[in-house]
Amino acid sequence: MATTIEQTIVVLISGSGTNLQALIDATQEGRLKARIIGVISNRKAAFGLERAKRAGIPTQTVSLKQFKDQGKTRVDFDIHVAKLIQENYKPDLVILAGWMHILSPEFLSYFHDNVINLHPALPGQFDGAHAIERAYEAFKRGEIKHTGIMVHKVIADIDRGEVILQREVPILETDTLEDLEARVHSYEHKLIVEGAQVFLDTLKHKIK
Repeated sequence: MATTIEQTIVVLISGSGTNLQALIDATQEGRLKARIIGVISNRKAAFGLERAKRAGIPTQTVSLKQFKDQGKTRVDFDIHVAKLIQENYKPDLVILAGWMHILSPEFLSYFHDNVINLHPALPGQFDGAHAIERAYEAFKRGEIKHTGIMVHKVIADIDRGEVILQREVPILETDTLEDLEARVHSYEHKLIVEGAQVFLDTLKHKIK
């Protein structure tokens, strides 16, 4: 009987790690058929590190400020993080789950099209930072009727990589910005898991 090789994931975070928690829960419950083997944060105070530790997942912290204080560049930092991932983990998939740094082409050159990101907007809308806030303002101006979220492959162009999954998120007339943020996040927790599984399933088919 052939042994199934377990697929592996490294998650990059910067903050509270609610999407990381969704991924952890999904792996523990068998909804995401993979193992998270490392969590890397660019902020040592990120609560996501605590979530990972509670789940028994190895964690590491990297600091861009530390690199700059040593006279090194942003590209130096990116190469350091990329090597850290490849030398310590060699994952099948790298997931950006609230990683608040734009990745350079130098970082991506260490990976084979296997870095994905969750972005709280639909393809071609509200690329970059503050996407939910910008969608809410556009809705109030009557420019859009809904917003959305997507999981996409990461390329050097911000939030423009190949879309793996996307989902519309309704905006209600009665919504405050906080209401919309909460709704978007609730959708994100499902889509990041589904997107990761779709990517890993596709990877399996390529290997076959």
